[in-house]
Amino acid sequence: MEDGKTFPARSHGGADGEGVPLHDFSTNSNACGPCPQALLAVQQADASAYPDSSYTGLRAQLAAFHGVPAQQVLLAGSASEFIFRVTSLAAQRTGAAVWLPPYSYGDYAHAARAWKLPVVADPAQAQLRWACDPSSPLGKGQAALDQLIDSAALCVLDRAYEPLRLGDAPAWRAEVLQQFWQLWTPNKALGLTGVRAAYVVAPPGSEDLVAQLESLAPSWPVGAHGVAMLQAWALPTVQAWLAGCLPVLHEWKSRQIALCEALGWTCLPSEANFFCAQPALPKGTSLQDALVQLRRHGIKLRDTTSFGLPGHVRLGVMPPAAQDALHNAWQHIEADS
Repeated sequence: MEDGKTFPARSHGGADGEGVPLHDFSTNSNACGPCPQALLAVQQADASAYPDSSYTGLRAQLAAFHGVPAQQVLLAGSASEFIFRVTSLAAQRTGAAVWLPPYSYGDYAHAARAWKLPVVADPAQAQLRWACDPSSPLGKGQAALDQLIDSAALCVLDRAYEPLRLGDAPAWRAEVLQQFWQLWTPNKALGLTGVRAAYVVAPPGSEDLVAQLESLAPSWPVGAHGVAMLQAWALPTVQAWLAGCLPVLHEWKSRQIALCEALGWTCLPSEANFFCAQPALPKGTSLQDALVQLRRHGIKLRDTTSFGLPGHVRLGVMPPAAQDALHNAWQHIEADS
């Protein structure tokens, strides 16, 4: 509650009250997954014992993977957990405010509301500044990333979809990226979104803020299965598997866009393994009605209203069989309208 008002319900993709969709376009998980080696590591994780509460070995492994000192690596229960934790740190600052990209993941704003922080239009007025590249829901590059930098502000770059980028990577200078708190969530790239674990690469010289964020975390934010997944993520063989997925996803994406356009949908540009589209709705059918009907056919798309983009859906790239199921189900909806 905030000033007597109820927060709007959060909207997410994936499983819902009807279970796991047969063809789930609503998440951005790697449709080539799960990664066999990472899945095996998770299945073999020893859940009978606590992980090292300091995550010493895991932090060293992730630090080596990114070429940074271990003290710059911060573990998180998930991206959403860190979003709320870093927002709580920002809330401790006098007159704190938050800046968001025009279209962005709803938890950024939800965390700001939870801590009663205003969301402002000018990043220069914000002590917490969010960026996401490739962005969600659009899958486009973050514009003017360097203009968000301010040593007095917490500048966070959500890199959840960087490993699944299908277009050319932006030529951001290393000195620009190093001034952001870089949030990584490998479960999407590995096709293991049910395993909750993430980590952050902190800017150099931010040891005091890392310590503050550590103090705001619960003990053992990442369990044994999350540790196993993150350890696997840093292995060269797993990275080679991921690299082999990208050409396949690129081919599937081209086919999926062509299929949607054949249905009369308007597809928006994207550089990632997902894109947004405005469906050509049958006369008298609302988008919500169409999504409910698709769900009855075992197909789930992501309504992008919570991202600030009403009237559109976000579609993760799926294999051809799932694409054909979407095409056939939509034709049924058109025939029944």
